[in-house]
Amino acid sequence: MNSSILKLLKKLISKASISPNDMGCQKIISKELYKLGFAIENFKIEDTNNMFAKIGNKHGKTLNFLGHTDVVPPGNLLNWKYNPFVPTIHDNNLFGRGAADMKGSISSFIISVKNFLNKFVHKMKGRITILLTSDEEGSAKNGIKKVVKYLIKKKEKIDYCIVGEPTSEIFLGDTIKNGRRGSLHLKLYFLGKGGHIAYPNSSENLIHKACFFIHDLTKFDWGDNYVDKDEKTSVQVSKIFSEDVPENVISENLFLRINFRFSHKVSVKQIKFCVRNLLNYHNIKFFMKWKLSGKPFITKRGKLLDIVNKTIFLLNKKKPKVSISGGTSDGRFISTMKSEIVELGLLNNTIHKPNEFVNINDLNKLSAIYQKIIEGLLL
Repeated sequence: MNSSILKLLKKLISKASISPNDMGCQKIISKELYKLGFAIENFKIEDTNNMFAKIGNKHGKTLNFLGHTDVVPPGNLLNWKYNPFVPTIHDNNLFGRGAADMKGSISSFIISVKNFLNKFVHKMKGRITILLTSDEEGSAKNGIKKVVKYLIKKKEKIDYCIVGEPTSEIFLGDTIKNGRRGSLHLKLYFLGKGGHIAYPNSSENLIHKACFFIHDLTKFDWGDNYVDKDEKTSVQVSKIFSEDVPENVISENLFLRINFRFSHKVSVKQIKFCVRNLLNYHNIKFFMKWKLSGKPFITKRGKLLDIVNKTIFLLNKKKPKVSISGGTSDGRFISTMKSEIVELGLLNNTIHKPNEFVNINDLNKLSAIYQKIIEGLLL
């Protein structure tokens, strides 16, 4: 095991960097990068810490590593075997919040970059950049989204981007992402006519109407049936709420919170149009509020994806599954720079859960994979 990875990861886990608080994680990483000769820019945007580090020849190709130092809250501490912010090793696993998502990947790619530069710094053709934020798990409004706008204004270029999100499902490297679905949120308010529960004909039961509406909405054919089932557009109703009325009263209003995870073949305009038509079909009076938190993106097939596939094949003797499933990632902001993007990281089976952990051997393997990818792109 490369002790440098473990040492760095323990330092990062020890910082309770609940989004959007960085709690000094980026300072720890900056110290490592300064030693290697990186030039570092720090961006404090309201409550969010961001940093952009670079080394190498700007006239060559640029490989960027993208990550986030923030974590989700640990939840009920009684559900944890160990303190989530005291890194603990048991049975060759390192426990702690952020171990897999994604301080483990950050530690692995920092050390892979260090090892590469120590060996090939004078042979490197191009640049390595590292872009980090402390607000990926939260609103993401002051993170990579704004830094990318600054980089574009400065005419910075990112040709290849590796996102350290935990993409592996059963074993390290079995799944990578070359894109993500979009995420569209809807707050939907039904307006009706309340009344006595014994006289339903003189009122309007919005809950009954909502049942039919939800059934039709979740069964709707969005026209992307040709893709894998976990990559299709999906609709999830996450909340239904009605005002607190006496038990013999039908409420006159109803609130629904709905999320649409949509593929790159489905547009926001199409979703809004279909939802409105469906509401009218069910004769529902309503008003709504939409929020787009991420557009779908899919990277073009190119050198990055080819090298990642070949590198993982050498380790696993099997090519990884290439997917766009899962939630959104900050890769969606990098996509505006027309970069080739691949998400590759640790196992995701414990992320956002109590007792999050990473296998120590996987940290070393992932770092080796990252280093081979750097070599394939910049030598």
